[in-house]
Amino acid sequence: MTIFFLIRHGEPQWDINEKYKLKGHGRDLVPLTPNGIQQVYEASKDDRLKKAQIILSSPYTRALQTAAILSKQLNIEVQVEFDLREWQPDLSFQFDTLEQLKELGDDFDKHKGIYPEGETRLWESSLMMKTRIESVMNRYLNFEYVIIAGHGMIFRTQYQIDEIPHAYIIELKKKKL
Repeated sequence: MTIFFLIRHGEPQWDINEKYKLKGHGRDLVPLTPNGIQQVYEASKDDRLKKAQIILSSPYTRALQTAAILSKQLNIEVQVEFDLREWQPDLSFQFDTLEQLKELGDDFDKHKGIYPEGETRLWESSLMMKTRIESVMNRYLNFEYVIIAGHGMIFRTQYQIDEIPHAYIIELKKKKL
């Protein structure tokens, strides 16, 4: 049995996106706010995390910064896993405004993350996200305790919760295959 500690990144500094007019995945380069940094330092004090043997991280800045703080505080190595990236609202990588992001997110929510029969959408489906994160977790079932620094939407494919607060820890048990 492996216990995964899914930790959503700290609060990100989203206003950078508008300031620099970032587009597509450029919007995922934002760092944590000072409050977000503090959130992660507080989360790092959780005694459960002291058992962890490795930290896995999404490649996005906000998750990497979260993983770096956890690594520093817990003295655990970080492994970046590309498939831990956040939900992709636009698989064409072209969205560039908050309005477009909201429209894509609203459509995702309207359809509960499932493409309508016979249709596709720009956004990544829940099943696509679930498959990605599970493939990563399955590669680490040889560990007893694993921290994953990542994102709310992808974690919601593993744990039924509507909104995951920043730096929140979800404990998830997974049996070896």
